[in-house]
Amino acid sequence: MPRHLALLLPLLLLASPAATRLASAACAGEKFPAGRAYASCEDLPKLGASLHWTYDASKSSLSVAFVAAPAAAGGWVAWGLNPTGEGIAGAQALVALAGAGAAAPAVRTYNITGYVPLGKASTPLDFPATDLAADAAGGKIRVYGKLQLRKGMKAVNQVWQVGASSTGGAPDKHAFQADNLGAKSKLVLAGKAPAAAEAPSPALAPEAGGPSAGGDSGAGASSSTAPSKSPNAAVPAAGVSAPALLALALVGFLAAVW
Repeated sequence: MPRHLALLLPLLLLASPAATRLASAACAGEKFPAGRAYASCEDLPKLGASLHWTYDASKSSLSVAFVAAPAAAGGWVAWGLNPTGEGIAGAQALVALAGAGAAAPAVRTYNITGYVPLGKASTPLDFPATDLAADAAGGKIRVYGKLQLRKGMKAVNQVWQVGASSTGGAPDKHAFQADNLGAKSKLVLAGKAPAAAEAPSPALAPEAGGPSAGGDSGAGASSSTAPSKSPNAAVPAAGVSAPALLALALVGFLAAVW
C-alpha cells in the first residue's frame, strides 16, 4: 500500500460512526458467567453503571443484568422500571445487597409505592420477576433477573441507585449528590431512542433526611417529595467531529502526495 494511503486509512477509521460507537461502548467488555449473554447493553449516564438486556417481543419478557459498584464495601445496588413516572415512586426495583465475606449478594424485589422505609422482606412487582440472582466481581455487583412486561411495551422509564450500607437486610439511605439524583433515563425496547433519553433530568428526590431511591431503612423517613427539577439541556461532548477528522485526513493525504 502506498505510504500516503497508509497515513489516510487510520484517520478515516477514526471518523467512522461505527468506530465512535465501538469506542464508547464500555459495557461490551463485561464478562458474564457461562450461560448468561445479552443482545444489547448500555453505559448508563450516572454512577458508572451499565445495563445489559435481551427483550423478547413475542413473549414481552425482558432479561436483564444490571452492573454497578456499591458506594462502599458492604453496600448495595438497585435498578428498576417505572411505568407510571420518571422518579422512584412507582418503580419496580431489583436490589442486591453485598454478602458477608464470600457469600453471594442477596436479591430483593420492591414495589416502591412512595418515599417510605423498605424492610428486609421483598414485595411483589407489577412486572412478575423470575430467575433472580446476583454475583460480585471486580468491586462491582451484578444483579440478574427476568421481568414479564406488558404486551406491546416499546419504551419505559428506568431508575438505578447505589448505597454504602444495609441494616438488618434492608438497604440504608444513599447519598444525595448530583449523580444519585440524576440516575434515571428511558429504556427503549423497540425502535429508536428519543432525543430526551440522551440527557435525563434529575431524579425525584425525597426531602433532606428522607429515604433512598433504592429503598431506605433510615428512621424518620418522610413520605413527601421535593419538587422535581426541570430537564437539563444536553451539553455537546467535547472533541473533534467526524467531518472535521475527515477534513484533516484529506489535508494529510494531499500533503503526502505533494
